[in-house]
Amino acid sequence: MYQVQLSACTSIRPSVMLKPRMVQQSREVVQKEQRRVDHRTRVPRNENLEKLRNGYLFPEIAMREAEHLQKYPNFKLINLGIGDTTEPIPDIITSSMVEQAQALSTLEGYRGYGPEHGNKALRKAIADVVYKGLKVKDTEVFVSDGAQCDISRLQLLLGSNVTIAVQDPSFPAYIYSGVIIGQAGEFQEETGKYWNIEYMKCGPQNNLFPNLLTTSRTDVIFFCSPNNPTGHAASRNQLEQLVEFARKNGSIIIYDSAYAAYISDDNSPRSIFEIPGAREVAIEVSSFSKFAGFTGVRLGWTVVPEELLFANGFPVIKDFNRIVYTCFNGASSIAQAGGLACLSPEGLMAIRQVIDYYKENAKILIDTFELLGLKAYGGKNAPYIWVHFPGSRSWDVFDEILEKTHVVTVPGRGFGPGGEEYVRVSAFGHREIILEASKRLKNLYR
Repeated sequence: MYQVQLSACTSIRPSVMLKPRMVQQSREVVQKEQRRVDHRTRVPRNENLEKLRNGYLFPEIAMREAEHLQKYPNFKLINLGIGDTTEPIPDIITSSMVEQAQALSTLEGYRGYGPEHGNKALRKAIADVVYKGLKVKDTEVFVSDGAQCDISRLQLLLGSNVTIAVQDPSFPAYIYSGVIIGQAGEFQEETGKYWNIEYMKCGPQNNLFPNLLTTSRTDVIFFCSPNNPTGHAASRNQLEQLVEFARKNGSIIIYDSAYAAYISDDNSPRSIFEIPGAREVAIEVSSFSKFAGFTGVRLGWTVVPEELLFANGFPVIKDFNRIVYTCFNGASSIAQAGGLACLSPEGLMAIRQVIDYYKENAKILIDTFELLGLKAYGGKNAPYIWVHFPGSRSWDVFDEILEKTHVVTVPGRGFGPGGEEYVRVSAFGHREIILEASKRLKNLYR
């Protein structure tokens, strides 16, 4: 590299001659650079990271999206892919965050580190409002910077010697965090699955719920309802089966309820703790991201019941408390002020209007796919629509929709082998964008 630069320099200014000492110094610089490039530490790479296959789903989609924009710079791209909220956070919530931020500039209002497990007022509000009547204590609530971060902390809590089960299809983070921590075993190219993970098929033939009669026993069961990506909210009867299955097998359920606020079906519980016996077998992870628009604010929580015990009788909550103290310095005080405002009567009313807006978007998209003769699931209790394209590869469908309509979706295969032949479509978006996407899809598939 340096030799090329030197020769270029002499060709531009031929009157400048390099002295032998300068040439020697340049050679030494080149040799030093080469040694720097070639140098390796003696630290081995985490072998579990080597087991990860392909890129993470959403960065791969972003790369294809960028390539498409470069190819079609004059077309307006519509993104119905990644599940990011789009509508402004209600003023009653942001004003609380502004007030908290301004207080930090005063001697009276300044606060440094807060409790790692969250401000007591917010923990109590989550217990009293979100889990009203379910006997969840504020001391069992751990406030965090989001559900996905808590999934990784829970994996650290559980360790590498446990076996895990996931819904198929499911949110990729459950699997990838399991791979990284060492729970997954080798990847099987022929099946698209990891050897040591139990994939619970959740297709239409099973009402988007696993057949527990054929599901092998594992230590941990990751379960999301309403499900991402299928949008299915498990019924009370289904969750009763799941809790009984976990109790019978001595398993722990990690229950992701991040989309619970979208449930409008009285037969679908918003929390696993509505099911008798769940406090002895379940941990619940949730978030302000999708129901309050906090995807950029970052705030979530995890509930660990006192009754939940390890095989040796040690309370799980004590170990998770240690994990939190060790790995986390607490959620932002500004974000927590916003979370507290979300759970006020006025905040809940304002948030409900935004959720209803997204659900109306979902109805528009469901009606569109049904008009086109395509079977669509979800959308009623969740902001996602799971669309079936029989006999097609999901990445091929993704590419066709992107190429011909300039609409971004998510290929179902990215959520596991059970997602083949499907794409996930997000209802997050401004109304005019949703209507335009509907128009483009009708033009493509009519």
